[in-house]
Amino acid sequence: MTPLAEFAMLSFGWRRAALMMLAGAVGALAMPPLFILLALFVAMPLLVWALDGAEQHDGVLGKLFGPAFRIGFFFGLGYFLAALHWIGAAFFVDGGWMLAAMPFAVLALAGALALFWAFGVAFAHLFWSTGTARIFALAAGLSLAEFARGTLFTGFPFDLLGYALTANIEMMQTASLVGVYGLTVVAVLLSATPALVWPAADRSLVTRLVPLFAAIAVIAVQIGWGYQRVRTTQTVPQDGMVMRIVQPVIPQDIKWQAFAREETVTRLLDLSLMHTHPEDRGLDDVTHLVWPEAALPFFLSDEPEYLARIARALPDGIILLTGAPREAYGTEGQVAANAKPFNSIFAFNSEGEVISSYDKTQLVPFGEYLPFDDQLRSLGFSQMVAGTDGWAHGDARRLMSLPGTPAFLPLICYEAIYSGGLGAAAGDAQFIFVVTNDAWFDGSFGISQLFHHSRIRAVEEGLAMVRAANSGISAIVDPLGRITAQMGAGQVGAIKGMPARPIETPFFVQVRNLPFFGLVAGCALIGFGGFFAARRQRRRRPAAHRT
Repeated sequence: MTPLAEFAMLSFGWRRAALMMLAGAVGALAMPPLFILLALFVAMPLLVWALDGAEQHDGVLGKLFGPAFRIGFFFGLGYFLAALHWIGAAFFVDGGWMLAAMPFAVLALAGALALFWAFGVAFAHLFWSTGTARIFALAAGLSLAEFARGTLFTGFPFDLLGYALTANIEMMQTASLVGVYGLTVVAVLLSATPALVWPAADRSLVTRLVPLFAAIAVIAVQIGWGYQRVRTTQTVPQDGMVMRIVQPVIPQDIKWQAFAREETVTRLLDLSLMHTHPEDRGLDDVTHLVWPEAALPFFLSDEPEYLARIARALPDGIILLTGAPREAYGTEGQVAANAKPFNSIFAFNSEGEVISSYDKTQLVPFGEYLPFDDQLRSLGFSQMVAGTDGWAHGDARRLMSLPGTPAFLPLICYEAIYSGGLGAAAGDAQFIFVVTNDAWFDGSFGISQLFHHSRIRAVEEGLAMVRAANSGISAIVDPLGRITAQMGAGQVGAIKGMPARPIETPFFVQVRNLPFFGLVAGCALIGFGGFFAARRQRRRRPAAHRT
């Protein structure tokens, strides 16, 4: 490892940029679904060693936008290109010029996200030292960059570094204490420890290995605590509530076409009523039928015959929860002119009446709406997801309360990836309800990543999660993150189950991201302390030499 450390410290120019991109790409292997944690223990020390060899410029601006900024940028660029390459799968749906634009769009996204890491790394390097304190400075700077990435400009919190420490049920449980942002601080700190072992110093190997052994011990404690929590925490199903989740797998390239409506509704009803095994009673013992995001890809007011057909198929007393677009209406009940529609969840009773609805509030930038809409449309750009002129933002997150149903928090796709950002209503919810359409990313890592990110919300909030996907992973997850029913990616069918009641309120729910900010502050203090101690020591050396 010493030759590798020295190579990273001495590299410069295009060689350093290439090394950092490679290191970032290696670090991305620690993300779901691979979870190769060892890869992060290789990537992060390379970042530290490169910063050790970075040239120092005069002035704050010179230091902030100097070599450390470029090191952080290229490291982030490699990471995001590797971790989020699956976003390019969405461009294959429409093909044509969209496919030609795919590499440029993915590169632009990775570059924009890498800027956050560039600023975080450059900030850490302002207070760089040569000892242990420097990895604490890096943990503070990079973790703050991750928090900014997940919150600013509507946020894009995919593949936060903390997800590397959620590979199994036992490791997931720590999210109930500090959330995934808190785990991000820990992940950076632990994975950087090999930089304290190599290059070789005037210490014995055993002494130098102490930080690495400490990192392994922390992970062992994490797993042990998680095992104990899972073993001692009891979950109880919601009384009198049985949900049937349908996964129709309607191809994205025909989903919004008028000619596919009949086939779509027929498939949804057939899968809802079919008996998947001899003991399956179809809808006879079901209280809630669940269809995924935009399962009905048309305005219900335009196709009343389909709604009547669905109502005739529903047994008395059952509630249908489904995704569908909703038109915006004016104050007098008419469709508002030039208004964008909503991406919504509807609740229907067995009479076909709408008894509740929810409009998606957190839209995907460039997917469901265009930032700087007028300017970009004038250049020929449009949002990628079908839906006339884009989608409108819903008013606010809120619970849905239906007859005979515990209050639940409805979320649509992307909304489920925001750690600590599910809204104030989450505290009163009995479970989390997610509808999604992951058909855009069929055959890619995106399917597993989207599901895993949602799954961690269940652990953080101490709430069960019901997830219905058009094509993706439909599942019922308990408040500990355990899967009680699941349908795999691309599988057509239906599953049945009961969501669990909430467990005792997790510590994370009580304090939210306070542990994260506390960890960042602690790392920053240690980093600053090491920097100023090293500076004082450098000032003493000339005086000692003169005497």
